[in-house]
Amino acid sequence: MATGLLALLDDIAGIAKIAAASVDDVAGQAAKAGAKAAGVVIDDAAVTPRYVVGFAAAREIPIVRKIAMGSLKNKLLILLPVALILSAFAPWAITPLLVLGGLFLCYEGAEKVYEAVFPHAAHPHEEKVGAAPADPRALEDAKVAGAIRTDFILSAEIMAITLSTVTEASIVMQAVVLGVVAVAITVAVYGAVALIVKADDAGVALAATGSGALRAIGRGLVAGMPAFLRALAVIGTAAMLWVGGAIVIHGLEEFGLTWLGHLLHDVSHALPGFLGWLAGAALSGVVGLVLGAILIPVVERVLAPAAKGLRWAVGKA
Repeated sequence: MATGLLALLDDIAGIAKIAAASVDDVAGQAAKAGAKAAGVVIDDAAVTPRYVVGFAAAREIPIVRKIAMGSLKNKLLILLPVALILSAFAPWAITPLLVLGGLFLCYEGAEKVYEAVFPHAAHPHEEKVGAAPADPRALEDAKVAGAIRTDFILSAEIMAITLSTVTEASIVMQAVVLGVVAVAITVAVYGAVALIVKADDAGVALAATGSGALRAIGRGLVAGMPAFLRALAVIGTAAMLWVGGAIVIHGLEEFGLTWLGHLLHDVSHALPGFLGWLAGAALSGVVGLVLGAILIPVVERVLAPAAKGLRWAVGKA
């Protein structure tokens, strides 16, 4: 009996060591994937706060919570199984889908630029694509839906980058790493977004109840947050154009159209360090803006009417 018990304990110890090694492996792979996806994660954090601007303070955290839950559903219920299926059975489909997602980001970013530069001309466009509801609840729902759609594209890029770091792993390891990265990035991004959108409320509290130095910090937060949020909205728009353009450029390289990718590489390496990165990002953003500008009339005159016709047909069926 004693011998059997000792053997059992030895087996349990062996299993524990394997499990610990697996946990370390998952953590290492997840950290590596998160580092590679850092650019997209930053873009996600910069894009999201603009969907909350303009709402009452009481609605800010509920809106962020809705978007975060939608993001988790995007990653865990849709993108994770789709990524595993495509990796196993149709790896050739990943690049075309990413390019379509990149084009969507280009359109979203260019539409924001269009609204900023030609605000009066943008209103008819919004009406045609159904993007300007007047009812506050409908506006909130539309903003949340728009944020989740944009998050879906960014999440797809994050999951694709993550998958590319574990291509040699078993399907179970791939699933675990994808799940860990999905949850960790969602918590990090939307935790940061929640802190950003509530910073002005924290400033009010500090200004009202803190010491002299804290009151000064509170007043600074209250005074500075509107400008910070406007700047973040600009950064978010630029990020969508940058990421969207970069996705399309890299996708074209996969299809053999390499001249634009080579130009991006040459520009990035012609300047040192951060300047090279900034030049490459700017070129990707210009490509994204051009593509998005081309897509605006296509969406308005072709895709939006087709979508409305499809909804009408489904409603009549």
